Amino acid sequence: MKFFIDTANLNEIREAYDLGVLDGVTTNPSLMAKEGIKGEENIRAHYKAICNIVDDNVSAEVIATDLDGILKEGRELAKIDDKIVVKVPMIKDGVKALKIFASEGIRTNCTLVFTAGQAILAAKAGADFVSPFIGRLDDVATDGLELIAQIRHIYDNYGYETEILAASIRHVMHLIKCAEIGADVATCPLSVITGLLKHPLTDIGLEKFLSDHRKLNK
Repeated sequence: MKFFIDTANLNEIREAYDLGVLDGVTTNPSLMAKEGIKGEENIRAHYKAICNIVDDNVSAEVIATDLDGILKEGRELAKIDDKIVVKVPMIKDGVKALKIFASEGIRTNCTLVFTAGQAILAAKAGADFVSPFIGRLDDVATDGLELIAQIRHIYDNYGYETEILAASIRHVMHLIKCAEIGADVATCPLSVITGLLKHPLTDIGLEKFLSDHRKLNK
């Protein structure tokens, strides 16, 4: 499973990268705003700064919702760096744009996916990644993990090459369950990635080893 970090914070991206497990980054306008990044020029410069940290797969989201606007923005984003993956919303013009971008060799991430039907459309249109938002489904009393399982089953049935990018991951068990089900990628906050390190028995065991070492070396 690939690990992406869902943030626009450069320090968090560096920390995840230095851990040695980071495969990419996902961002969106809300995450950019959270970091105080405003204006088209500054946003593009920030994407470039992210690309300079990681090895590949930096999802950069378009704002437009019409076909011409999506294509214009997506092509400009793709010029920033070869690592850019253009993030396109699951709407009619978004699906049209996915097909065109695929024909132009521009990688895409279809975002805001909440049904298996939407995931089928994204795959058929040639998206490189599809992003089901499992946490937001859980928020409305729907099983987000079941959607991951549905998409995995359908994609395996037909050999779709689109990667399932589990998004809106809220906690460690979300990530573990996505790995069990077979999601190709999980994107999550730094706290979830570092949360995988933690277990009380690890802490207790380490303290015991260190305590014994201190006793032997008095």
